[in-house]
Amino acid sequence: MINTLKSLFKRDLEKLKTEIEQYSSEENLWRTDKCIANSAGNLCLHLIGNLNAFIGAGLAKTSYVRQRDLEFSSTSIPRTTLLRQIDETIVVVEKGLNNVTDDQLSGNFPIVIWDQPTGMEFTLVHLLSHLNYHLGQVNYHRRLLD
Repeated sequence: MINTLKSLFKRDLEKLKTEIEQYSSEENLWRTDKCIANSAGNLCLHLIGNLNAFIGAGLAKTSYVRQRDLEFSSTSIPRTTLLRQIDETIVVVEKGLNNVTDDQLSGNFPIVIWDQPTGMEFTLVHLLSHLNYHLGQVNYHRRLLD
C-alpha cells in the first residue's frame, strides 16, 4: 500500500508541475473569472500547504507551519517558485511515506485533521483524492482561462 501511495502521489505532483508549466502566460496562473473563485496558482499553493501540513509535519516530522489563508490570498508568485515548491513537496511526501510501516497503516493518523482521530490508511487515501480533485480543477482552469 505504501509503495502504491508513493507512486501515485509522485505521479500526480509531477502532473501538477506539468499543468503549471503548460500555462502560456504566467499571469494566467492567477486569473479568476465569474464563478471560478480559485486561480490555478492558489490551488497549487493549497495543495503544497495541505501536503506539507499533514504528510510533512505529521509523517516526515518537518517543522512546517501552515498558513492556509495565504494559500488562497497570495498572488503573482513566480512560476519557478511554484515549481520549486512542488519539487520540495515531492521529497517531503516521499520521506513521510517512507516513515510509515505496514503496521501503522492500521492505526490512526498522527494529526487530528477533522473532529476526531482517523485511520492512517483512510487519511492518506483522502489526501491523495484531495490532490486529484484540485489537480483536475487546475487542468480545467488552464484549458478554460489560458
